[in-house]
Amino acid sequence: MTLTVPASTLDYFGIDSLIDDDTRQLQAAVREFVDRRVRPHIATWYDDGQLPARELARELGELGVLGMHLQGYGCAGTSATAYGLACFELEAGDSGLRSLVSVQGSLAMYAIWRFGSEEQKQQWLPPMAAGEAIGCFGLTEADFGSDPSGMRTRARRDGGDWVLTGTKMWITNGSIADVAVVWARTDEGVRGFLVPAGTPGFTTAEITRKQSLRASVTSELVLDDVRLPADAMLPAAAGLSGPLSCLNEARFGIVFGALGAAHDCLRTTVEYARSRQIFDRPLAAYQATQLKLADMSLELGKGMLLAMHLGVAKDAGTLDHRQVSLGKLNSVREAIAIARECRTILGAAGITLDYPVIRHAANLESVLTYEGTSEVHQLIIGQVLTGHSAFR
Repeated sequence: MTLTVPASTLDYFGIDSLIDDDTRQLQAAVREFVDRRVRPHIATWYDDGQLPARELARELGELGVLGMHLQGYGCAGTSATAYGLACFELEAGDSGLRSLVSVQGSLAMYAIWRFGSEEQKQQWLPPMAAGEAIGCFGLTEADFGSDPSGMRTRARRDGGDWVLTGTKMWITNGSIADVAVVWARTDEGVRGFLVPAGTPGFTTAEITRKQSLRASVTSELVLDDVRLPADAMLPAAAGLSGPLSCLNEARFGIVFGALGAAHDCLRTTVEYARSRQIFDRPLAAYQATQLKLADMSLELGKGMLLAMHLGVAKDAGTLDHRQVSLGKLNSVREAIAIARECRTILGAAGITLDYPVIRHAANLESVLTYEGTSEVHQLIIGQVLTGHSAFR
């Protein structure tokens, strides 16, 4: 009897049948880019703690994935589902690569696209879509991650200008950004500001000695009486609803992206188990191995079905932000469990960068935390179920 081995661990779920031809072609183009441009180098980049982010940003701009789900201003204007599947392929390469794209498109560009003036959009969005300019998103502070309402960064009026003082922490792309979208407390509530690199009083410091997201630029932003003109403020964002809506865009990408990392782990592990001989038999022939692989494939497939469902809802304009919490919580929690289980099947080989599994597992520790910790998303869901907020 001839056994047919699926090309993908998702084949049995029929995910491909849910994707239209245009989206399938776009996903394949992103996969080809990752295979050609990222996979041959990512272990070295991760080991060295370096990423050629500017070079990659220009190539990603040419590919059309920066701000791809936005309309106009040089953006591709794709569906939300297409964006999600692009994130899936990018994170199958590395979480740092997907983070570069997510922060650029779903945080910095989305904030300008949704809340900026026409002048701000014309100035920044076309070069950002092309990867010629890089953006970052300054919301999180060292003491205020899950509770951004407590932020200490302040903006005060001084004549016709704004003066910003404070620090932001754990900011992806921060040290290489041409513009930072910085959120600050004002007498009128939380407002967003565009802070160009090189503005006097605005400095950045790259965070090093990371053991996760090593192929990603993570920085601290320092604002020491940074003076900005009045038109640096995003006019349509008032209160925390502005930055939180941006976070929801990024979380949607993570719903798909984390599963891409899990898929890469599982695909690698299936191939390894089929070729690895132990006690004169393939490792894949043992019941214990097959039980693990079956369970992981099931959770991955269920996660993808949920992600696709959320993509359809987002494209229809009916997606609720609390549903994104369902997806983010499930995808990352299952992805990190899959990465850890795959590591056990690879044995000692699983802790080396010769295979992507330990790198994905380490990266997912960060993904588990950013854009809302698992506990935050659990409490969001809990509030829906009970009608009571447990945050305060």
